[in-house]
Amino acid sequence: MSIKNGRKSHQCQPSPSRQRSSHASDVYDKPLRVYATIKQKLPFLIDLTTEDRRTIIKMGDKSRAFVTKALEVATQNPEFLPRSFDLEEMRRDLGIFEDLYPVLLSLTQLQELVDDTCIAAGSEAYVAALAIYNYAKASGDVTGLDAVIDFCKLHTRDFQS
Repeated sequence: MSIKNGRKSHQCQPSPSRQRSSHASDVYDKPLRVYATIKQKLPFLIDLTTEDRRTIIKMGDKSRAFVTKALEVATQNPEFLPRSFDLEEMRRDLGIFEDLYPVLLSLTQLQELVDDTCIAAGSEAYVAALAIYNYAKASGDVTGLDAVIDFCKLHTRDFQS
């Protein structure tokens, strides 16, 4: 796999299409089954609305230390908190965050790898399709290919010289 513009070059690794085996459906079905199992094992996961994602206060690396310190202070000095403040709920929320954070990091890395592989494989397939189109267009004998070439023309406008 080799992507131009110096972005990524995996010339030592075979392209995704060359790595595809005769057991490809099983190879690609297993991660989907694992994904379904993960969702089943984490039934408390929620789906925020777009508006919630945009407006909710988010905890990051810097605020993480603040939240941890605030929990310590509140645990050691609960007398200044109003009775309605649920310290145990805060402790549970922080625990969920701390438990899920490494999962989030791993899944984010996996998503980037899957995304990059899909982009590269799609690019290679598209480049091959453009080559086929150019070979068909350049050959003098296009009997029966007129409709295909016309179809390709519609989908390759950006690449025509």
